[in-house]
Amino acid sequence: MSGRPVARPVLSATAMGAAWPKPMNLAPTDPLPVVRYDARAGERSLDVMRWGLVPFWAKDIKVGFANINAKAEGIEGKPAFREAFQRRRCLVPVDNFYEWKKTATGKQPYAIALADRQLMALAGLWETWRSPVGERIRSFAIITTTPNELCAELHNRMPVVLKPEGWPAWLGEEHADAPHLKALLTPYPSEEMVAWPVSPRVGNVKNNDPSLIEPIAGAG
Repeated sequence: MSGRPVARPVLSATAMGAAWPKPMNLAPTDPLPVVRYDARAGERSLDVMRWGLVPFWAKDIKVGFANINAKAEGIEGKPAFREAFQRRRCLVPVDNFYEWKKTATGKQPYAIALADRQLMALAGLWETWRSPVGERIRSFAIITTTPNELCAELHNRMPVVLKPEGWPAWLGEEHADAPHLKALLTPYPSEEMVAWPVSPRVGNVKNNDPSLIEPIAGAG
């Protein structure tokens, strides 16, 4: 996933409950369902948050545009992410994500998913920010890492996809120190993922229908 605002990365997210519609084309600042651990209740909770992390100390919500993604390398020391990395980690459930491959005629979008088509759990960080008028806004960032062999053909980064055995430590359900957490932020096995070309319509976030993730023929 690209961290550059001009690239405008998008995700395809699945409903995590009947009340949540199934958007097929999401972009920064959009609301997405994320999973976090509620220590007081002693259980996981599903919360809708804004994509683009706004640190609690930020003066303006616009800083979230620079924080849609967080690089795994050095994340524990970066001002915008270090406290969330210690205390506020989450999972972002999605069906797939999109990347663009450079071709002789421009760029071709691809959808990337797990080979078994199960939901992906992307590693994320979340924060609560209060506006000058007291409005409380929860937001999140998606952590990226170096790409596996499959994703490297499309981009120089990919989101961190966590396997189920890593969820308890990442969510804070069980104790894990920084080295243990950092060890989770590695590329997902390439052989367990698939990619296929999709319609360029996905580049416009106004397009939001199931046909966006259908394979197309003749892509370069």
